[in-house]
Amino acid sequence: MASIKLLELLLCSFFLVGCHSSQSSQQVSSAPHPKGEPSPLGEDNLSFPWSRLRLPRYIIPLHYHLVLQPNLTTLRFTGSVQIQIDVQNNSNWVVLHSKDLQISKATILDHNFAHLTDQVLPVLHNPSHEQIGIFSPRVLSSGQKYFLYIEFGAEFAEGFYGFYKSTYKTSKGETRTLASTHFEPTSARMAFPCFDEPSFKANFSIQIRRSPQYISLSNMPIVKTVELHGGLLEDHFAPSVKMSTYLVAFVICDFKSVTATTASGIKVSIYAAPEKWEQTHYALEVAVKMLDFYEEYFNIPYPLPKQDLIAIPDFQSGAMENWGLTTYRETSLLYDPLTSSVSDKLWVTMVIGHELAHQWFGNLVTMKWWNDIWLNEGFARYMEYISVEATYPNLKVEEYLLHTCFAAIGHDSLNSSRPISSPAENPTQIKEMFDTVSYDKGACVLHMLRHFLTDEVFQSGIVRYLRKYSFGNAQNQDLWDSLANTCSEEEFISGKHCYNRDQSNKNAYLFAGEHLDLTAIMNTWTLQKGIPLVTVTRKGPLLLLRQHRFLKTVLPSDPQWSSLQQGFLWHIPLTYRTDASSIIHRHLMTSTSDSIHIGEEASWVKINSDMTGYYVVHYEDDGWDVMAKLMRENHTALSYKDRTHLIHNAFQLVSAGHLSLNKAMDLIGYLQLEKHTVPLLEGLGYLEAFYNLIEKIDELELTKDLGRYILYFFRAVIDQQTWSDSGSVSERRLRSEVLSLACHLDYPPCLERANQHFQEWLQSNGTLNLPTDVAETVYSVGAQHDHGWNSLLDTYKISLSEAQKNKILQALTSSRDTGKLLRLLQLGLEGKVIRSQDLSSLILMVARNPKGHYLAWNFVKKNWDELVEKLQLGSFCIRHILIGTTGQFSSPDDLTEVQLFFESIKEQASQLRATQIALDNMKKNIRWIQRNLETLRKWLNEQIK
Repeated sequence: MASIKLLELLLCSFFLVGCHSSQSSQQVSSAPHPKGEPSPLGEDNLSFPWSRLRLPRYIIPLHYHLVLQPNLTTLRFTGSVQIQIDVQNNSNWVVLHSKDLQISKATILDHNFAHLTDQVLPVLHNPSHEQIGIFSPRVLSSGQKYFLYIEFGAEFAEGFYGFYKSTYKTSKGETRTLASTHFEPTSARMAFPCFDEPSFKANFSIQIRRSPQYISLSNMPIVKTVELHGGLLEDHFAPSVKMSTYLVAFVICDFKSVTATTASGIKVSIYAAPEKWEQTHYALEVAVKMLDFYEEYFNIPYPLPKQDLIAIPDFQSGAMENWGLTTYRETSLLYDPLTSSVSDKLWVTMVIGHELAHQWFGNLVTMKWWNDIWLNEGFARYMEYISVEATYPNLKVEEYLLHTCFAAIGHDSLNSSRPISSPAENPTQIKEMFDTVSYDKGACVLHMLRHFLTDEVFQSGIVRYLRKYSFGNAQNQDLWDSLANTCSEEEFISGKHCYNRDQSNKNAYLFAGEHLDLTAIMNTWTLQKGIPLVTVTRKGPLLLLRQHRFLKTVLPSDPQWSSLQQGFLWHIPLTYRTDASSIIHRHLMTSTSDSIHIGEEASWVKINSDMTGYYVVHYEDDGWDVMAKLMRENHTALSYKDRTHLIHNAFQLVSAGHLSLNKAMDLIGYLQLEKHTVPLLEGLGYLEAFYNLIEKIDELELTKDLGRYILYFFRAVIDQQTWSDSGSVSERRLRSEVLSLACHLDYPPCLERANQHFQEWLQSNGTLNLPTDVAETVYSVGAQHDHGWNSLLDTYKISLSEAQKNKILQALTSSRDTGKLLRLLQLGLEGKVIRSQDLSSLILMVARNPKGHYLAWNFVKKNWDELVEKLQLGSFCIRHILIGTTGQFSSPDDLTEVQLFFESIKEQASQLRATQIALDNMKKNIRWIQRNLETLRKWLNEQIK
């Protein structure tokens, strides 16, 4: 065996550099020919030379010259790509990515553009790995550069990935076609053969041929347009900066634009369908402000001469950060003052802030591999808050950051969660990395780190990170080193301003009187899953602290509790304040138990000030009674963030079995005194969540009692709402939420007012502009009658405002008529009246309706294969469908039913983390019902007496 292995290794090093010696390796079936001799081998004599999912590292792309000719009539495109490659080991093979492309020709040229052989080269396909191998009879020599030339063609992709077709309708009913790209994470290979991994950065020169009635856009500006025979035009774009393939983009369309220039001379343009041009002006204002802000904050100039933002009619995600040509859903970019609410305005602002942050985080510096996608997405999510707070302070974006962290905690408290940095190899696993953990937990961990290090140190650290790794790739450790101001031995010796790792003990920041190892601290947050629960006990002048892993699916009394806690330990940057001082105190907890001296004089202590830390807090013994008393007697002694945090933690602890439900309900008893929107909505949100869960089970009396209690308790807040768009952003948000709930609970004054507005809207033939913050509530009340529902569907079909269409769709799915709900689901599946991009949202809207609860789930089961075909396995849409349709199942029978379905799609389900999350959620709901239903019943009886 040893001699066979040695021969195999020798063949690898001489002939197929980059192959690996495993049993699954495939090799060329005969020995190589001497350099310069043409090979007699045909494709039948060759076997695919590479067996790994990731490409070999011995050939590096340097520059792509891409020519594309899309045809919007035949819905096909042809093209050629010439890739300059740097060969780093002798080889006869070039292995790269290609998916669903027909390769018509492949050849290799030397650095003088001379063909290495007269033959057309054999191209082998490995569809399971989405790779092609191109065989050169002459060895490609190490240290030399060559040009790989490939001609190819394909149909536009179905769905939302690769180079795909999109359409829109004019107000006259004419359908128009455009073609757009979405390559992240692994779909550039569907548009042209390429080295489709983030670390293979290269420059791109792109030429696009088009008919004169269209325009073409790409990452860079057009430098010239050439007339070709047959009336075609060919746009030549300037060569790009060095970037990853997933950031390449091109669009062929007939859109109109608005343009402005930033303070540093960057040309910014917003593109949309011609009849939606009026809705582009707000986005232009935001984009210019954001680019100006980021250039100043990062202290690094935006490296391209222009930034285009374009609203694509068919687009699965919210937006995509392609360098210089960011693409958006219409709801994420277009703002219509007549139909867009204040929440719609905030959404557009935040999405633009997110995508433009990516121009630095993700585009300028890119993660080495998809396991660290949080370095892109966590940063961009967090920068949304920093940028919007700086540029649009009136939008009060800081009020939303808590909810981002609450969403992360909800996910992270299930055993099916994952570490921020997780292995991901195949395209399905990679797509699943774009989840709550990468985005929301990533942002919240960065928020904790920023407060731990201070704003100034955090900002200077990320600027150091961006500068050091510009136009390159980075991983977790590179970020920690930049934030800790450490450096390599070489950098230290060269005299650059940084600390040597050994000399600085990895971190030069003095915190709590000691030097810290930032890498060790942050690895506990990024390399292990879950979230810590800090349990606090007061013993005279001392606070006794314990940390455990916080889990909502397993109780401490369960047999598996110990094994699920094994090995979990976090380095927690604790903050706290007491009534004895206005100072926020800090303490780093690095062991399972700890203590803090706070003195005898403090009557209360609040841990995790303003929820800057990512952990849950439990006040043991009478701790929660002390907090409830403080909230009742002097709630403004705590910030609105601290009050919101207490409400959230209390109800999370109820779910996990650490706190009784009546204690949490007593805590929110103070809310009748609450004037701030955020804690008010947090408390109301839990009551609404309980109501939504209980109304879907056979508990009519309890549902009615809880509804009566909510209306009684919040009646003053409900009655003071005006049906207008007046007031601050916070007031408008409160109005929208409170009136929606009041009408859902059949509060007569709410229904009467909504009906009045709806009748006026009907009489105006849909031309009346309703107050945007209450429009959805008005539509939902009107949708309960046949005439209203049909009128809304007719308006949906012709509306040019995506914001209005979204509100109408929400209303249509609130109907109590199951026939109407089934019709909507069918329309979503057909994808004409309701676009396929909205199908997953539609299914979830129907699932939230008690009448559509099982309807939506049965629809998913029946149409599973078609849903996967349309939306792709691993996509966030499939994830949302699986988790969302089962999210309020709360009986053992429901759980069994879902488990049986997952078993029937075992091959696909085994690839998806979402199936485990769905099952965990259901187990959590079952436990909640079993533990809390009777407590809630008794508590309500006492309140309603």
